Amino acid sequence: MQRSGPAGPIGAVRKLPGARLRPLIGVTISFNRVLPYTSVVYTRYTAVLKQDGDWWIGWIEQVPGANCQEPTRETLLESLKVTLRDALALNREDAIDAAGDGFEELEIDV
Repeated sequence: MQRSGPAGPIGAVRKLPGARLRPLIGVTISFNRVLPYTSVVYTRYTAVLKQDGDWWIGWIEQVPGANCQEPTRETLLESLKVTLRDALALNREDAIDAAGDGFEELEIDV
């Protein structure tokens, strides 16, 4: 089944006049994390990778600001995993601080 977006099928490439195409690579990053008072949660995120000259750059689609630059694809993937874990932990701390007292934490499926 092919997914479709506003500009046509997802994964389709449109070249603008005078634009130079560079390959983008979508990679799914998965890891297990243990939440307090819960079982292990399996979470998946999508990394977008791109080689730019001698460097690899990448970001996590679902987490703004989670981006990295490394000299190799393999080190980029490892850096993205560490950055994603750190960003999720920081976002969680910020959410709990903002909630103050008397809050409730619930897991939701999307």
